[in-house]
Amino acid sequence: MSKGKIAVVGARGQLGSDLMKLLAERAMPLYHEDFEVCHTRQASLVLQGLVKHGLIAVINCAARHDVDAIERDSAETKKAFEVNAIGAKNLAIACRDCGLKLVRISTDYVFSGEKGPYRESDRPAPVNIYGVTKLAGEQIVQLACENHLIIRTSHLFGIAGCRAKSGGNFVETIIRLSERGKPIDMVADLTTSPTYTKDLAGAIVSLLDQDERGIYHVANSGACTIYEFAEAILRLSHLELEMRQVKSEERDFARKPLNSALLCTKLEDAGLGLRAWPEALAAYLKETGRIDGGH
Repeated sequence: MSKGKIAVVGARGQLGSDLMKLLAERAMPLYHEDFEVCHTRQASLVLQGLVKHGLIAVINCAARHDVDAIERDSAETKKAFEVNAIGAKNLAIACRDCGLKLVRISTDYVFSGEKGPYRESDRPAPVNIYGVTKLAGEQIVQLACENHLIIRTSHLFGIAGCRAKSGGNFVETIIRLSERGKPIDMVADLTTSPTYTKDLAGAIVSLLDQDERGIYHVANSGACTIYEFAEAILRLSHLELEMRQVKSEERDFARKPLNSALLCTKLEDAGLGLRAWPEALAAYLKETGRIDGGH
C-alpha cells in the first residue's frame, strides 16, 4: 500500500494517541468535536475533503466500551449501538464511496468465552450487549466496504490512558489501589490477552502498509486471568496489594466471556506477531517511569 495519509478517528484515545505518534506526518487526526461518526452525511463530506489531500485509509478507534454500563443503562445501550454499529456503517459507506481502506477496531468480546483461545475463523457468539454492538459493526463493515481490515484485540493498556475511564487504564488502576492500602476483590475466572496499545498500533500500521484485508487478531502473545495480570503489575512495580479472588458474576453486572484470549495466527503468518504480554507490560512500566531499566 502506498505511503499516503491515514485518518485516525478518535485520535486522542488510548490507541489513537499511539497511532498518531507512529504515523507522524502521515496522520490526519479526527476528533470527536470535529467529526461525529453517528452523522452519516458528515462522515462522507469530511472524508471526501481529505481525499483531496492524499488520504488513502481510515482507522476507526471510536467506540463505547463500558461493558457494565452498556448492559445496565438504556441510555448507554443506545449510545453503544449508535457508535459501535451505526457509526461503523457510516464510515464503511463513506470509505467505500471515497475509495478508501477502512480499519475497524473490534474486540475479543465478540466471542462467548466457552472455548477460548480463539482463532480468526472461530464463530463469534457474544454474551453481552457490548459484544453484540461490536459484532454488528464488524458485520456491517464486511458488507458495506470490501476494502476493510478488522482488528480484534483485547484488554488494552496504553500511556494515553482510556478516556472512558478518565485517563486511566487497568495497570494504573491497580497501582493506584495499591497506594490506598485497602484489600480489594479481583476477578480470577476471566482469561484474556493483555495488549499494549503501542504494540497494537505498530501491527496495525504494518498490516496497512502490507495492504492486508479481512479479520486479524492482534494482541500481545500469551494469556492470563485478570487476577494474574494484576499480580504481574504489582510484582513488576514492586508494590503490594491484598486481593481476594472472586468470580466475575459476583462483581460485574454484565456477563463476561470466561476465556476470550486471542490466537494471532494470521498476524504471525504475516511475520508480525507481537511480544509476550509480560514483556509488553514491563516496557509500559519502564516507559511510564514506574520501574527503571534495571528491572
